[in-house]
Amino acid sequence: MRQTKDDRNDLNDLADQTIQLADGQRVPLSAVARVSEQRDWARITRIDGRRTLTIAADVDARLASGQAIVSDLRARWLADFQARHPRVEVQFEGQVANAAETGGSIRRGLLIGLLGIFVILSFQFRGYVEPLIVMLTIPLAFIGAIWGHVLMGYYLSMPSLIGAASLAGIVVNNAILLIQFINANRAQGISAAAAAGQASRQRLRAILISSLTTIVGLAPLLAETSTQADSIKPLVISVVFGLLSATVLVLLVIPALYVLLDDLGLARPRAASQTDVCIQASVL
Repeated sequence: MRQTKDDRNDLNDLADQTIQLADGQRVPLSAVARVSEQRDWARITRIDGRRTLTIAADVDARLASGQAIVSDLRARWLADFQARHPRVEVQFEGQVANAAETGGSIRRGLLIGLLGIFVILSFQFRGYVEPLIVMLTIPLAFIGAIWGHVLMGYYLSMPSLIGAASLAGIVVNNAILLIQFINANRAQGISAAAAAGQASRQRLRAILISSLTTIVGLAPLLAETSTQADSIKPLVISVVFGLLSATVLVLLVIPALYVLLDDLGLARPRAASQTDVCIQASVL
């Protein structure tokens, strides 16, 4: 295929086009995109019998979010474009469509997982208050995951959501043992405030060691600068910073919430069971 002079002029005209940014400023297309010239076969693509034109772009996750760009296009550009070209239908496919499908699957899986965790903890604690206290660590971990992206300069993406969803089954472990120790201390006749403070001191070293080993093991991925690592770094950021914040907040928030619920008469002491005796024996 031979490129004509008109084709080259059209390509130059495309590079000279201006686009409008989110703040209203107009800049040349060449300032935000790289326009390259290459040879290709002339062809007409049809989908469901309709002539189709595909426009593709790769987004640098460190500079922008593909979902945010598409949302901005739908809010600022799409309505005006369809008003000027009513016979043209615009569809967003590729990563955006896959992300929407994957996001729905993650939400369903997360809800099923949370329900399963609550059922298992209800059998373990033989009640409903302690499982709710334990599951409070999950939103605490999500706070750390969000702040981790802010500190590392990354946008929230689909790998970020996958990492945040995986935190639900990781961060509850420390809270489960902490509540077990509080119940064991209360079974010995200690007040709720004293039992919560003693349990935090008893589990401090074990919680820090179990969390730090995971964080240190994932730290090399955070320091990786290769292109291949960029696709999984948001997932690692969610896990590392979510686990870090949950570790600190579990030792502070969970005991305080337990004491607060005890003041309201919701967290009642129960008789010591064989499990509690085994826990106390292991501490001694």
